[in-house]
Amino acid sequence: MQKTLFEIDAKPRESFYFDRGLFLLPGHLGLDVRRRQQFGFISHAHMDHAARHETVLCTPETAALVRHRIGETTYRVMPLGETLEFRGSRLTPLAAGHVLGSAMLLAETDEGSVLYTGDYRLGESYTAGEAQLPTADVLVMECTFGDPFYRLPPRSETIAKFLDLVDQAFRRGATPIIHAYVLGKAQEVTKILTDHGIRVQQQQDVYAISQIYTECGCDLGQYELYDGRPKTRHAIVTAPRSQRGCDVHGVVHAEHFAMTGWGWNPALAARYRCEHVIPLSDHADYNELLETIEQVAPQRIYCTHGPKRFVDDLRSRGHNAYWLG
Repeated sequence: MQKTLFEIDAKPRESFYFDRGLFLLPGHLGLDVRRRQQFGFISHAHMDHAARHETVLCTPETAALVRHRIGETTYRVMPLGETLEFRGSRLTPLAAGHVLGSAMLLAETDEGSVLYTGDYRLGESYTAGEAQLPTADVLVMECTFGDPFYRLPPRSETIAKFLDLVDQAFRRGATPIIHAYVLGKAQEVTKILTDHGIRVQQQQDVYAISQIYTECGCDLGQYELYDGRPKTRHAIVTAPRSQRGCDVHGVVHAEHFAMTGWGWNPALAARYRCEHVIPLSDHADYNELLETIEQVAPQRIYCTHGPKRFVDDLRSRGHNAYWLG
């Protein structure tokens, strides 16, 4: 397949190209490319962003999580905030606030700078730190919630509502079963619960990831492996209902919770087959996307992993915005 180089305005060439994935120039470093490369940067350990590259560049926490999921290869760890010289570029991973170890990548050369966000979220996180946004000439941004509808409520309000519903379930004699992504969301939900005095039992796949979080120094509080016997005033955290292994046996009276930003849309809530759908997201919502652009102050913006109409939205606001893909 022929590679597509992006040229805009006065026809400068960008320091990246797209060929069934994004590659950084110089050095041909794959950024979250899902097929094996000589060198690949993995922004975080969700498998739609990872592959077993010959050499993986990532944070130490992402290395531990990716190793668990895809096995051994060569890992070149990049602690957050530390700059690595790589084939003519200066690469600096910056906290992305998405999941443990998630990182944006700032790539700098003498010609300019590019910030690749990967998946990210602004604001504080119980387990993923807080995103750090530098200024950059070019911004390549994930825009999952690039629709004005997805202006999510303040996170504090969402968490307060969630905890109140869990307490109500306990008072009804029910066991709250919390469905969340096995890596990332499940651990944040666990930390939210334990920080508020609620003990947690975890399905096996969730528990295995949580053990790595703990080994990496992320304290999740009092949690344990679910052994088929629910305990009084314990919540159970498991995979989304759409995924294999989500079933929790042994619970007589359960109330199911789905934890997803998509649940903000009532038209989508029914698909989760849960009594409660809580719009807790680990992606930037619409307002945070606009805030990102304001803080980074880029000359050009490339959007990916979201609605293409977000590009039109940005252009109407006077930005040089383009769809990448």
